Amino acid sequence: MVYKRITKPSAEAVLDGDITGWRRILPFLGPAFIAAVAYIDPGNFATNITAGSQYGYLLLWVIVFSNLMAVLIQSLSAKLGIATGKNLPEVAREHFSKKTSIFLWIQAELVIIATDLAEFIGAALGLYLLFNIPMLPAALITAVGSFAILELQRRGFRAFEAGISGMVLIVVLAFAFQTFLAQPNWGEVTIGMFTPQFEGVDSLLLATGILGATVMPHAIYLHSSLTQSRIVGRNDNEKKRIFRFEFIDIVIAMIIAGAINMSMLIIAAAVFHTQGIVVEDLDVAYNGLKEALGPMAAVSFGLGLLIAGLASSSVGTLAGDVVMQGFIRRKIPLYLRRAITMLPPLVIIASGVNATYALVLSQVVLSFGIAFALIPLVMFTSKRDIMGSLVNHRITTILGWCIVALVVALNIYLIWETIFG
Repeated sequence: MVYKRITKPSAEAVLDGDITGWRRILPFLGPAFIAAVAYIDPGNFATNITAGSQYGYLLLWVIVFSNLMAVLIQSLSAKLGIATGKNLPEVAREHFSKKTSIFLWIQAELVIIATDLAEFIGAALGLYLLFNIPMLPAALITAVGSFAILELQRRGFRAFEAGISGMVLIVVLAFAFQTFLAQPNWGEVTIGMFTPQFEGVDSLLLATGILGATVMPHAIYLHSSLTQSRIVGRNDNEKKRIFRFEFIDIVIAMIIAGAINMSMLIIAAAVFHTQGIVVEDLDVAYNGLKEALGPMAAVSFGLGLLIAGLASSSVGTLAGDVVMQGFIRRKIPLYLRRAITMLPPLVIIASGVNATYALVLSQVVLSFGIAFALIPLVMFTSKRDIMGSLVNHRITTILGWCIVALVVALNIYLIWETIFG
């Protein structure tokens, strides 16, 4: 309720024309930044660094293309919440059978647990690299940190948005600093960003991993929830205006997330690929940066990994709350959910499994749930009786289904290669 009291008056002033200029955007900023955290989770670290160290700047264009896809997907999710006043799981529950809703809830919870595994292990690994704390104690400290971030919600969602946005800023600064030290070849960077190309099957597999990791199911569920009642349009015209402002929020957030991902690959290309070193483990990347660029570069890398893991883990917990409430109309205390979802990573860390290997496996599990979020999203936003005046344009629907086909096919390929390749 605090959330609405803080945001609604200023937003209504914008809609009524009382606030003009660039300040009109401010009340609408925030939701996309929370969703964007899913695009810089530790699973992305491993994929981007491997791609950069093995192929240089070759696959930068994949990240650019992935972010364009992300803009469309997240805009559909935000638009669904604005148009219907409901989140994606709630709309699905209304239009699917009870058995289907229960199935969708179960798979969504499993996907969120897998996602949380990557984020939790990433944050613990960040503590291990920065302070040489053994992984299990580091995981316990991570647990305390994730509870502290969720505590921001007691101050309202605006405080939570500000906290998450601040953490994203730290990650941006960390990788901007590393990029400055790495001194990449900017001509090759430009070519890599805008020239689609591959070098053999392995580069195609890595590109598939980058593209497949772009669509984060829990970010789709959560974004529709963040916009469903944040600022409520009083008529179709206001809903359209709200969506236009939220689209600006999405573009800004996705540009930032894309820049972070590109910087990971650029740094790996400049530091490791030029030396003929292929890096597949994050601890190897940390030590390699320390040797090549100095201790501060390694510290900024570890800090970025820690902050990204903590922020994305907290966002995953919120998404779990959304899918349970939406699909089956049940709710458990947020802190109890946080405690339950941190048990699998604690067990895995205690068992001594390689952290980077666990991150890769978590991405495979996540891949199973992508279709179950993406297909209903495109389907619902294409129906006028659900969306009203915010229904997709025909070209938007066509692009949406093309993305569905591409992402689902690539993730099936990624799962097959990971298990049988």
